[in-house]
Amino acid sequence: MLDWAVVAPRLAPRDLALVLAVVALWGFSFVPIKVGLEEIPPFAFAALRFFLAAVPLVFFVPPPRVPARLVIAYGLAIGVFQFGLLFLGMKLGMPAGLASLVIQLQVFFTIGLGIAFLGDRLHSENVIGGIAAGIGVALLALHQIGRGADSTLVGLALVIVAAVAWAIGNIVAKHAARHYHADMLGLVVWSSLAPPLPLLAASYAFEGGPAAWHAIASAGALTWGCALFLAYLATIFGFGSWARMLHRYPTGLVAPFALLVPVSGLASGAVFLGESLAPLQLAGAGLVLAGLAVNVYGARLGSRRAGAAHE
Repeated sequence: MLDWAVVAPRLAPRDLALVLAVVALWGFSFVPIKVGLEEIPPFAFAALRFFLAAVPLVFFVPPPRVPARLVIAYGLAIGVFQFGLLFLGMKLGMPAGLASLVIQLQVFFTIGLGIAFLGDRLHSENVIGGIAAGIGVALLALHQIGRGADSTLVGLALVIVAAVAWAIGNIVAKHAARHYHADMLGLVVWSSLAPPLPLLAASYAFEGGPAAWHAIASAGALTWGCALFLAYLATIFGFGSWARMLHRYPTGLVAPFALLVPVSGLASGAVFLGESLAPLQLAGAGLVLAGLAVNVYGARLGSRRAGAAHE
């Protein structure tokens, strides 16, 4: 539901810094993903990522006090359907750069599911900021398409379903925190036990059978370092912190920050991989930043203007 009258809560400075750190980390993650995929095929690499996120931490982190179905649902939504379908879509013709943008449709799916199932509210600044940031992401996508990054229909469809899966995972985590006071670290660690076997089965079917497993066993130290980075920082720290912020604040306030992920990815590519940024990309990134600024600070500015008008 859209609430134009009540002032929306705003992120505390510490939480704002944490959310920005998470999306910056996720954007940078495209660098170790690109490096790791040079030696290990996608499904097998994703299976390794979640196996390392679960083991050995499951022996030290207590399981969350929530029904097992929620832990499994979160693990399958994030680990198998989000990453599995994303990688499969890319394998079937979806370019990596365009996939990283289309997957951000999860922002709008998350907000919609939060309104439908959790009673979340939208405020005017959420809508205005979300529209501006969405236009910015569209400009980034137009740049990718202009460079010839077309997509097969099935690849596009799979990445959109992956975005829905990410949104479902967000809602499951928020539900678990709201109704069962689940520890988000425990949820992320224990749910990471669910993806490896289905992902390994997909790897066996789509990536050459035992050859994919041999690629893991023979991978070099740099690839294993990338897998550990993705397991502990992008997964444990990233998804654990993200789920905590979604529980603490309305989805309409937190979810749009994920639109910074492709912006952070572009910046990381420019810094670490020597990739150049075109004017259209800079314009799109600027709109994303402006939209997020409205989303976070719009309520505060509106209340100040209203106060000044009454003086």
